[in-house]
Amino acid sequence: MINNKYYRRKDCRQCGSRHLSSAIKLKSTPLANNYLKNKNENHKNDLFPLEVFFCDNCKHLQLIDVVDPKILYENYVYVSGTSPVFIEHFKKYATYLSENYCAQGLVVDIGSNDGTLLKEFKKLGYSVLGIEPARDIGKQALSEGIETILDFFTPSLSSSIKSQYGLAKIITANNVFAHIDDPIRFLDGIKCLLSPVEGIFVFEVSYLKDVIKNIYFDTIYHEHLDYHTLLPLKGLMDRSGFEVIEASCINTHGGSIRVISQIKGAKYSVDSSVIKLIKDEEKLGLHKLSTYKTFSNRIDKTGKELKQTLLEIKLKGKKIAAYGAPAKATTLMYHFDIDSETIDFIVDDSKWKHFLFSPGKNIAIYPKEYIQIKKPDYILILAWNFAESIIKNNQEFKSKGGKFIIPLPTLEIV
Repeated sequence: MINNKYYRRKDCRQCGSRHLSSAIKLKSTPLANNYLKNKNENHKNDLFPLEVFFCDNCKHLQLIDVVDPKILYENYVYVSGTSPVFIEHFKKYATYLSENYCAQGLVVDIGSNDGTLLKEFKKLGYSVLGIEPARDIGKQALSEGIETILDFFTPSLSSSIKSQYGLAKIITANNVFAHIDDPIRFLDGIKCLLSPVEGIFVFEVSYLKDVIKNIYFDTIYHEHLDYHTLLPLKGLMDRSGFEVIEASCINTHGGSIRVISQIKGAKYSVDSSVIKLIKDEEKLGLHKLSTYKTFSNRIDKTGKELKQTLLEIKLKGKKIAAYGAPAKATTLMYHFDIDSETIDFIVDDSKWKHFLFSPGKNIAIYPKEYIQIKKPDYILILAWNFAESIIKNNQEFKSKGGKFIIPLPTLEIV
């Protein structure tokens, strides 16, 4: 126990079973978004276990070492509005729900970040409310006209919102569902606030099918307590009084799943996509422990290949920068032993991360203009899910002979 900053649970958070098996064991890391203001803040570099367990009962994959959410989120620095890819994604998202489900009413976004999604709903004529525990980012949303409650979502907060604003027609939670240690209590809060006849609860989470297929193991870090397939999710929703009515694969975060649900007995019929996706998962072995054991071996092989490539480049006296300081980079750098001897500096598009130092590895993070100032020979793209747009937006570096290294799903030098 590190100063009571985390605890280890003994049961599956979705079904309560104690029949859990170790599936993927990664190296312990500091908290993935714990960027340092000072290179010597070593007291903030506590390492936490990073081991994934498989529930033999409901087939859910999860971390059982749970870090205090206040430590994780109150000074959070991930901002969705910095990415043009996400702005466009959220625009299409809001339009799809408006055209296919409720066309008006209250939309509540849990984990609303800087309000990017709610801005799109607001343009379509909905009334909107965000819930965001990261105070600085939530205040930014407020300053941009998105009403936001700076707090964690709980059943009591849900009840208070219902009293003040009425029932919600749409509740969204994007890349939030994987962060919740008590999903049953969370769903109790949703049920209290959601219209029982017309309401839909919609969430997006990283999809295990894509993680396994593309070796996206670096999406495993302490904020992500859960790694989802539809079968156990459907079981959880069913036990909590909901029914899943639509499920679709989307391309955000290297591959995610969007799940649309309603309170049992509400107005929408169940789409054929739900059964189809579960059958696809079964064919891929996503409900078997052995699949994840094989996955661990593939991770190790990929790591050796990347480390060898980077060392060969350094031995030639070349300079390597990294592009992107996403949370996933912490897992990748620790598990593959990549540090300041390999990476000279990092650049990132988010102003929230500029002139900070990476968690544990203490590598300086700069604005992208530093590529021209420091002139690296290679750029390792740590934000691999944005590789295409990063390369497109850095043509000057490429035109001067600079090369990009994409680490996943297969090592590639562009």
